[in-house]
Amino acid sequence: MRKHLLAASMLYLLLANCTKDKIHVETTLDRSLTQALNKASITNDKNHFILPESDDFTTIPQDKTHNPLTKAKVELGKLLFYETGIALSPTKNAGQKTYSCASCHVPSAGFRPGSVQGIADGGIGFGVNGENRSKLAAYREEEMDVQGVRPLSVLNVAFVENTTWNGRFGSAGVNIGTEDRWEVDPALHINEAGFAALESQNIEGLEVHRMEITEEVLDNYGYRPYFDAAFGKTGVAERYSKTNAAFAISAYLRTLLTNEAPFQSYLKGELNAMTPQEKRGALVFFTDAKCFHCHKEKNLGANDFYALGVNDLYQTGLAFNTSAEDQRNLGRGEYSGQEIDNYKFKIPQLYNLADAPFYFHGSSKTTLTEVVDYFNEAIPENPNVPKEQIARQFQPLQLTPQQIVDLTAFLETGLRDPNLERYVPEQVLSGFCFPNNDIFSQLDLGCGE
Repeated sequence: MRKHLLAASMLYLLLANCTKDKIHVETTLDRSLTQALNKASITNDKNHFILPESDDFTTIPQDKTHNPLTKAKVELGKLLFYETGIALSPTKNAGQKTYSCASCHVPSAGFRPGSVQGIADGGIGFGVNGENRSKLAAYREEEMDVQGVRPLSVLNVAFVENTTWNGRFGSAGVNIGTEDRWEVDPALHINEAGFAALESQNIEGLEVHRMEITEEVLDNYGYRPYFDAAFGKTGVAERYSKTNAAFAISAYLRTLLTNEAPFQSYLKGELNAMTPQEKRGALVFFTDAKCFHCHKEKNLGANDFYALGVNDLYQTGLAFNTSAEDQRNLGRGEYSGQEIDNYKFKIPQLYNLADAPFYFHGSSKTTLTEVVDYFNEAIPENPNVPKEQIARQFQPLQLTPQQIVDLTAFLETGLRDPNLERYVPEQVLSGFCFPNNDIFSQLDLGCGE
């Protein structure tokens, strides 16, 4: 009897340990999905889609020549990205120290705006997820810091070779051979320096978004030691520059990787990380829906540009300082000056899309079901986009209702990293509210005086 009890106890302990070690039994669905992932990968290996760890500075793509990743740079950038105290050159005094980079790249909104349009200087309010951001009464529309296209997420931006919807930043990638365009637009002179796209965009961005690094920032707030730690090898005359601030922000952004999403865990061998429905949706993504033909890189994006005929931001009727005449409606064509590029926009990364209910460059869809339906039906909605410009790949998919539901589930939850708060500091050195510091945002965020 004792032997039986001992054997039963040992079996119980063995099973308990197995459960603790998360033994996963591969199903027919898993085998089909693995086969599809291997076939869809540009390396013929599903591991192609695995993102690095956020502290793996040897693997994360970076500008090793001009801005190699270091822990000190990332720490400085993590503070500056949210620091409302560097908003020191607003159009009006009412905007002083009220906004940050995170005003338009809200972490809880998937590092995108929580509303239709991103608003930095000239904005007021926050809400719960950035959805209540609106115009400050003291500003005219033309004085606001807003864009005519919806800001892209900065998640997984380390894998983006040419940044923004039209790919205008960066001297490499698709911008090789377009050097003449850099002379046309003064904002693009930065491309001549040969920096990676992210660094170039952020150097220009600190200017465009009216931010400064001053003695007040360095000494009153306490950022000088952080610059010293991050850029100690740089001469004192250049160490505390906006360029180095942009480099630090870029370093931080490169670490924003959605490596805790269920799909990422699944790729690493945790077969129970995704639900059966999410797995079926992933299978649709990598087979019948043909999503992987365009969303093929590690971040499920690509450095390619296509016209899908979606509506522009002004057509929502909810955006400021944009119109039918806004040149940003031309997408890649605005940058290249080539008619063949008109209305073509970058293929974005797909993680954490469910965190904010606006999609495409013009915020024309408000649910992921609408997005999937748009691709499934393949009927362009914007009458301003000529039919001949529409991508030939934009064809009806003929997905079944169940496939649509499954694919939507994969996009909503399978690709959602639930722990983006790990990338947010507890506070910034100024002690100000963030991502916004105006009086209404303070009330919404429960901070400030």
